[in-house]
Amino acid sequence: MGKTAIILGATGLTGGLLLEQLLIDNRYQKIILFSRKTCGITHDKIEEHLVDLLNLKAQKDKFIADEVFCCIGSTKAKTPNEENYLEIDFGIPVMAAQLCKENNIQTFIVISALGADKHSKLFYNRTKGRMEEAVLLEKITNTYILQPALISGNRSEKRMGEDVAKIFMKLVNPFLLGSLSKYKSVHPINIASCMVFLANNLYPEVRIPSDEIKKLATNK
Repeated sequence: MGKTAIILGATGLTGGLLLEQLLIDNRYQKIILFSRKTCGITHDKIEEHLVDLLNLKAQKDKFIADEVFCCIGSTKAKTPNEENYLEIDFGIPVMAAQLCKENNIQTFIVISALGADKHSKLFYNRTKGRMEEAVLLEKITNTYILQPALISGNRSEKRMGEDVAKIFMKLVNPFLLGSLSKYKSVHPINIASCMVFLANNLYPEVRIPSDEIKKLATNK
C-alpha cells in the first residue's frame, strides 16, 4: 500500500514542483493538500482542502499522513506587517509540526532559509531561527530543515528586489567554491527533489544548506 503525504504550500513555486514529483512517484498513493486556494490540478491521488492555514489546528482530524512537507513562506514585499509575517512563517510550520506530533506522523520536512538564527538582528532571519527551534522542540522522529540560499526560478508574481538578486547571484555563483558553495542560489526543483529524497531515506543531518540540497536532489 502506498504512502500518504501532506503538502502545505502546494500553490507556491517549490510546493507546486514537489506536488508534480509526488504525483508520478509510485511510492505515494495519496497527496493531501491544505491550501488557501486551489492548486488547479485534478488527479486521483489528490485530496484538496481549502482552509484557513492560520487556523490549521482545526484540521487535526484530516491531518493524517506518513509524512508532511511544509513549503510555506512569505516575503516582506508580500507581507510587510511583521505580525502577519510571523503568523505565516512561524505560526503555520510550528502548528504543522505540533499536529505531526499529536497525530504520530514520523516525518516532517520544512523549508527555512540560510542565515536562520533566533538571535539575529534581522527580523526575517530571526523568525526562521525561532521557527526552527520550535519545530525541533516537537522531537518528531525524522525532522529535516532545508536552508536554501536565494531560491531561483520564475514565480507567478513579480518580486523586483528578488529578481535583481537572482541576476546578481547568476553572475556570482561560479565564484562561490568550497565552503562558500552553500551561498549559491538553488533552483526550486532541487529543493523539491531533496525533500522527496529525505522523506524516503534516513539522513544524519537535520539542517540541510544549499550545497547539500543540490547533492541530495540528484539521489531521489
